[in-house]
Amino acid sequence: MHVTHLSLADFRSYARVEVPLDPGVTAFVGANGQGKTNLVEAVGYLATLASHRVSSDAPLVRSGAERAVIRAAVTQGERSQLVELELNPGRANRARVNRSSQVRPRDVLGIVRTVLFAPEDLALVKGDPGDRRRFLDELITARSPRMAGVRSDYERVLKQRNTLLKSAALARRHGGRGADLSTLDVWDQHLAQTGAELLARRGELIAALQPLTDKAYESLAPGGGPVTLEYRSSAAAAAGDEPGAEPLPHHREELYTLLMTALGESRKQEIERGVTLVGPHRDDLVLRLGSLPAKGYASHGESWSYALALRLASYDLLRAEGNEPVLVLDDVFAELDARRRERLAELVAPGEQVLVTAAVAEDVPEVLTGARYAVAEGEVTRL
Repeated sequence: MHVTHLSLADFRSYARVEVPLDPGVTAFVGANGQGKTNLVEAVGYLATLASHRVSSDAPLVRSGAERAVIRAAVTQGERSQLVELELNPGRANRARVNRSSQVRPRDVLGIVRTVLFAPEDLALVKGDPGDRRRFLDELITARSPRMAGVRSDYERVLKQRNTLLKSAALARRHGGRGADLSTLDVWDQHLAQTGAELLARRGELIAALQPLTDKAYESLAPGGGPVTLEYRSSAAAAAGDEPGAEPLPHHREELYTLLMTALGESRKQEIERGVTLVGPHRDDLVLRLGSLPAKGYASHGESWSYALALRLASYDLLRAEGNEPVLVLDDVFAELDARRRERLAELVAPGEQVLVTAAVAEDVPEVLTGARYAVAEGEVTRL
């Protein structure tokens, strides 16, 4: 799969830009602040419905504009599609495929698939659990776009349950009559149902990623591993099991039972605190390097290699499933030493489509030959 044309209107710094793209390597070169990352950010947004740089859509719309439009022509084998997203901060976004009638934005998931590595990915190793949960869930959705609906359902149920728990906690603190908790059992069941589906997919994903991540890390830093991915379940801890001692079960029924048990054990504390304390939203992926957790123990170079290994493992996993994603390397090479830079370039050079951004042309390794664009003052010029 590859993108053959990218069109932006009022997206970030661009009033309008048209960029034809070829298979193979394409490098966007320009000084910082000129808009090269905005181009690959738009491609990534089509794949995930989210930015890798900001948590809301408002910064993606050019100052003074009401909306932004991302449009891309995509080719997979003999099939071509045109996908379009209209970003409307404060209102519902809109989507179209092949200029047809409007579809839900999440219906475009899977048309464009990307694996994007950027400086922000250091947070996968050094950041909060939320960064690692998002990594897992976005990759799950890339493999199975219908999981976007499961994730949305889980977030909706979680919000409703938290609202009920918060009302109960406030009533207790102010000495009033307790809130009506008669519907809490129903919300428990809904949370456990959607949560079990999400946990099952996370468990399957981690099992698939483990050998690929270890292999990728060995390629980048020979002799530096092994690396281990260990899932820490809040539900297992609440239910009395040792978190991380055993892999998550894959059977939905077992996970549903685990979540229901954990919710029952945590109910008193949840009512006191007014928030849901167990479930996929409270879990973590512990990244181990050798016998130690990478967070807090890995050096800067080791952390970079670990984050790269996770992305390369994701790329290998998606590619093995038959629809090779676009690989995006956003200002990555400048952060790496010469040895890691060359190893990474050799690993990604054969990709069907690789998009690279760099501040100077010298940051792009020689092995990554292909199209070059200069990005400056809102203009994207093919060299």
